[in-house]
Amino acid sequence: MANRTITDTQIVDVEFIHDLFQPFGAVNVRRMFGGAGLFADGVMFGLVSGGQIYLKADATTVTCFEREQCGPFEYSTKNGKRALTSYWRLPDRLCDDADELAYWARQALAAARRGAAVRPKAGKKRMKTKR
Repeated sequence: MANRTITDTQIVDVEFIHDLFQPFGAVNVRRMFGGAGLFADGVMFGLVSGGQIYLKADATTVTCFEREQCGPFEYSTKNGKRALTSYWRLPDRLCDDADELAYWARQALAAARRGAAVRPKAGKKRMKTKR
């Protein structure tokens, strides 16, 4: 697995993702938005886009990504580039360190769960009526 990367920006190598995250545990890959979402236990903790892997981050974990000089997920719009600061690029060195990658994946899953706990549950909207 050493020195293996996702090189084709249009194809998500599902087998590579499964091999890479094997020490972490089962990962489901769902194709979406020209890339893929990475899920564990039904929770999205990462994404693949443009040949890069990004992991979920929050205030607790973002400094780890900054120390590794990894940036947030960016995408282009008709008005320029936008950053999605809740997902940060996986440090390249982790592709050669299975135990460390599993640790980062667990942290990303924990961040995703924390984020899900904060969001309000979607419920039925009440219609306003005139009285």
